[in-house]
Amino acid sequence: MDPRLSLFGICGGVAVVVVVYVWRFFNWVWLKPKKMEKCLRDQGLKGTSYKFLYGDVKEMVKMITESYLKPINLNDDIVPRVLSFIHRVVTIHGKNCFTWAGPIPVVHITDPPMIKEILGNYEEFQKQRGGNPLGRLLAKGLVDVEGDQWVKHRKIIKPAFHVEKLKHMGPAFYVSCEEMVNKWEETLREENSCEMDVWPHLQTMAADVISRTAFGSSYVEGRKIFELQREQAERIIVASRSIYIPGSQFLPTKSNKRIKTIAREVKGLVKDIIDKRVAGMKEGKNINDDLLGILLDSNYKEIKQHGNKKFGLSIDDIIEECKLFYFAGQETTANLVVWTMILLSQHINWQNHARDEVLKVFGDRKPDIDGLSQLKTINMIFLEVLRLYPPVVAMPRMIHKETKLGNMTLPAGAFIVSHTMLSHHDPDIWGDDVKEFKPERFSEGVSKATKGQTAFIPFGGGPRVCIGQNFAMLEAKMTLVMILRRFSFELSPSYSHAPYTIITLQPQFGAHLVLHKL
Repeated sequence: MDPRLSLFGICGGVAVVVVVYVWRFFNWVWLKPKKMEKCLRDQGLKGTSYKFLYGDVKEMVKMITESYLKPINLNDDIVPRVLSFIHRVVTIHGKNCFTWAGPIPVVHITDPPMIKEILGNYEEFQKQRGGNPLGRLLAKGLVDVEGDQWVKHRKIIKPAFHVEKLKHMGPAFYVSCEEMVNKWEETLREENSCEMDVWPHLQTMAADVISRTAFGSSYVEGRKIFELQREQAERIIVASRSIYIPGSQFLPTKSNKRIKTIAREVKGLVKDIIDKRVAGMKEGKNINDDLLGILLDSNYKEIKQHGNKKFGLSIDDIIEECKLFYFAGQETTANLVVWTMILLSQHINWQNHARDEVLKVFGDRKPDIDGLSQLKTINMIFLEVLRLYPPVVAMPRMIHKETKLGNMTLPAGAFIVSHTMLSHHDPDIWGDDVKEFKPERFSEGVSKATKGQTAFIPFGGGPRVCIGQNFAMLEAKMTLVMILRRFSFELSPSYSHAPYTIITLQPQFGAHLVLHKL
């Protein structure tokens, strides 16, 4: 064969491959997005215009960065700071609108009936799978699986969060809270009052509770897991604010390498805890007195009942569930208590009402789970805090196939976001006093406050409602009870009001309060 013909054939083949990939790239970054944009606009949805490759990412990152540079006044609306870009888009284009995460359209939903439909139909509206896969290294578990896998995980994990099981965890809640308030009293030993940033203390306490209730260990033993998970969350947030190029997670960048190193370290630490527990089970030790033990016991029974390991969770599955316990459990409670203390520092009358209720229910006796369920005023306060400062401000989902939502048909490949914070701050639902701290709006329960609408969703909703919400609420009540009995508190002049998100809604510059010993 003529070598020139052979070379020509090779060059022709390479050219075809190049053309195919160029066409695919062009379709991905231009043709497909423009087609999806037309589809959305034809249905009456308004939104931003698609910009080649980047979409709205550059503008979004710029606005977020600028909004986080300085604090706001106490009476300012927090939504423009927390959701700067989305707030502007919704103001311009309406409550249901769309933006662009690179070449992917993101449909933003605040309409209660549509949110109810999204949360109720977990098979059609599945957890977001787009974006950088490195994000899944923080924690997967129950929050990440879909379909039959979710049913299996939920069935095995559910016994760990049964109310009767949670009652046995009351002493662990108490011990961790007692350690924290004792340290505060020690700080106030010579003075009756002092300024303190309570935020890191509450994070430590909540991590300690998770260590004790999930793994039967103290915070000191679990500290490394907590610190690593915290760093991982910060790195993943940074990664999520850039355009994800498929395959970029494999690049040996400094950030990619650190994220993967943290994932390996956390997995190793959790696996060590699990291995010790499994060894104890084989020796016949009673190990079902904490979340991990209950989970292992439930998993063992499920496998034994069906006589097949496929009906149970693998060790890797259990590791991911433990990582999720650690991250979600610690974050939710610490956030709820810190925003409660900040709000009660501004509304001393409600702080006094709550303290009076605590003294009436418990007096000087040790708080217990049964007593915590009688705290009506504190429950109202917590619900209002969760309305104003929800731990998770939005819930993204992925549209895997063309899907109906209300009177819309959403194209496959789009993202959809149910906006918790926007729903919680909507004056059309809550009234003109929506920005005010008014726990009395929940005096007759959530349904009455929301007029029966799906407008209060701090723990999600539908079949996939957060399985740990009772755990978080009981722990938060125990913490606040023990603080109110020992201290009164007010905002320090050095407090800077700056809500922002690192996965969950947190005080960017801490929570500087003045504590007074009672």
